Amino acid sequence: MIRVIALTDAGRLLGERIQCFLSEQHRLSELWFKPQPFTETIQQAFKEGDALLFICATGIVVRTLAPVINNKHEDPPILVVDELGQFVIPLLSGHEGGANQWGDEIANVIGAQLVMTTAKPYLKPIYAVGMGCERHCSEEELIKLLKSCLCEANISIDDICSINSIDIKADENGLINCAASFNKPYHTFDKSQLSTVEHLLSTKSDYVFDTVGVYGVAESAALVAAQNETGDVAELVLNKVKTKKATCAIAKSYMKD
Repeated sequence: MIRVIALTDAGRLLGERIQCFLSEQHRLSELWFKPQPFTETIQQAFKEGDALLFICATGIVVRTLAPVINNKHEDPPILVVDELGQFVIPLLSGHEGGANQWGDEIANVIGAQLVMTTAKPYLKPIYAVGMGCERHCSEEELIKLLKSCLCEANISIDDICSINSIDIKADENGLINCAASFNKPYHTFDKSQLSTVEHLLSTKSDYVFDTVGVYGVAESAALVAAQNETGDVAELVLNKVKTKKATCAIAKSYMKD
């Protein structure tokens, strides 16, 4: 979940604009205007792993979050934007949490200047696709879904390193042929591997868990595949998209120098 926090009327207008963009990207978000009690509400959202975008002074954010900051591998991404929308600052979890990339996206949308202070901020992104489907889902339906998702994420098939799913789909001809049609490797992972990224899922399905033992196949497979490619943490760039018979998600990680 992404929380957009605004403390002034001008900030709220900018927050509504940012939230509109997030909705168009199918990212689950909520605009909080002067949330009360402020400190407790913000700290609890941080502890729960919500990505936070503040439209206010940086000092307010630092003082509020200081008591609950843990480390760069666990803390969620934090952005700070001034109420005029001139500057976007990735404050926490720039590389590991994806705040740098997220900040770049927001800066482009609102026409702001991205202010990054981390070293070597521009690393090569590696994308992976995760897919799930009903048994005997057709190759044509899967290809159509994947093309639609690539378009929605504004990336091409050339950017994708692999197509991935759960191990019970290792013999699923539709998925195998879909990957082959794009000349991409097809990998599957067991539920113990997929469960390691459970905390990064946009949503969790009890039905899917009861059926296959994980809370989401497409998102989990994409995240694990992206992380395996780089050895670093991954993030979803496209949350699960679902049709009647299939699901697709796209994750990204960064290749370090």
